[in-house]
Amino acid sequence: MSDDEMNIDEVEAGGAIRRRGRGFQNTGDNDTKPSADATYDRVESATTGSDTRAARSVEGWIVLVTNVHEEATEEDVQDKFSDFGEIKNLHLNLDRRTGYVKGYALVEYETMAEAQAAIDGASGTPLLEQAVQCDYAFVRPPPSGPKKGRARGRSASPGRRK
Repeated sequence: MSDDEMNIDEVEAGGAIRRRGRGFQNTGDNDTKPSADATYDRVESATTGSDTRAARSVEGWIVLVTNVHEEATEEDVQDKFSDFGEIKNLHLNLDRRTGYVKGYALVEYETMAEAQAAIDGASGTPLLEQAVQCDYAFVRPPPSGPKKGRARGRSASPGRRK
């Protein structure tokens, strides 16, 4: 094999290492920061309670329905959740080995009000003789970092006792 076919590091005359291969292309500029005119997609979130912050997926608000009966069909879930608003998408995953429902469903709504109505209205109600539970599929965690009022350098846990 020639040197051109192999991905090897070579030392140039000035002592700098010239790297070959994927990820080491040198375009001549050393600026790795994004440009000022770069645009990024953002997903808005909303507060749904005192401590829970639901997060919107890219397409809509997704409700996770758990404790779904193994013999439920998409039509059963559609009938139950269409009362709360227009369903954009519905996923009822099946177990490959048995062919039965895995026990959960994902129901997607356009607006947060419809999703919240589904969560409030369907949680604890029966679907094929099993009480289903509903919550948002995506929830933002509480902010992390130092808490206000704590001294720096001190842990929140109590000290070790000997």
